[in-house]
Amino acid sequence: MAAGGDYPAFALGKPRFDQSTFRGRFRHFLDVIDPRTLFVTESHLKAAVQLLEDYKHGASPSGVSDQQLWEAQKIRQAVLHPDTNEKMLMPFRMSGYIPFGTPIVIGLLLPQQTLATTVFWQWLNQSHNACVNYANRNATKPTPASKFILGYIGAVASAVSIAVGLNVFIKKADRFNPATRSLIQRFVPFPAVATANVCNVVLMRHSELEEGISVLDVDGNVIGSSRVAAQHALMETAITRIVLPVPILVLPPVIMSLLEKTWMLKAHPRLALPLHSLVCLAAFGFALPVAISLFPQISEIETSKLEPEIKIATSDKCVFYNKGL
Repeated sequence: MAAGGDYPAFALGKPRFDQSTFRGRFRHFLDVIDPRTLFVTESHLKAAVQLLEDYKHGASPSGVSDQQLWEAQKIRQAVLHPDTNEKMLMPFRMSGYIPFGTPIVIGLLLPQQTLATTVFWQWLNQSHNACVNYANRNATKPTPASKFILGYIGAVASAVSIAVGLNVFIKKADRFNPATRSLIQRFVPFPAVATANVCNVVLMRHSELEEGISVLDVDGNVIGSSRVAAQHALMETAITRIVLPVPILVLPPVIMSLLEKTWMLKAHPRLALPLHSLVCLAAFGFALPVAISLFPQISEIETSKLEPEIKIATSDKCVFYNKGL
């Protein structure tokens, strides 16, 4: 088949875009989070899966283009778990992260939060994150449910304690006037969510640090398990989780504080919530693909930096590992 301008020759199970560049990873993850895949019908999904199965066994119907094959793979990867081949619930797919997560972000950033609303929105946010983490987990090895529960409790506890603590501190700070105090309170969700995200990653994936993760050669063959690679994987994932909430939870308060001074919102204060929602949606839509594109999904590490048993097992200068999302 001839490859189209935007559609290279199809490669089953491989990314469509170059993963060695940020631009390639960004375009790849735009496909991963494409919300249009939420509306794929059951018959369309079955047709996509069947097309890929036919291709795998060299029985593709005549006239099938590379574009059709890439689109079929995009649908399967968006809807089905790669390890279990089971359908993931819509709110917990990566393609559903922005549509279902934006209302929570709006709630987190609402002004004049009470203690009850602060606890509620932080709990709801971490509950959604935990479900997304579980739905997109690596299921090649059985993981006790207790580890996910531990990560969930740790994330909720850290988010709520930091958010409530900062709110109490700001309210008791006499040197802030009411307007300044209200503005500062809008930024409270960021340190709470960023810290909780890191706690969630560390607690839910702590076993990887103890047992190591699989490292692969260039052909995808498992060489062994490495704790050093696990440290790199968790560090990269933690950085991603810190970067992700920066545009989402920092930009909207700044933009809204400026918009609230304009004649439009002063004359029509009811427009504040719709505008706030649009700003949060735009920030979320920008932040998610940027953050998860910082590092390749399949990362590379020099063999010389790994354990002696890995060095002995391969002559390759570099090996690969799955970072996780």
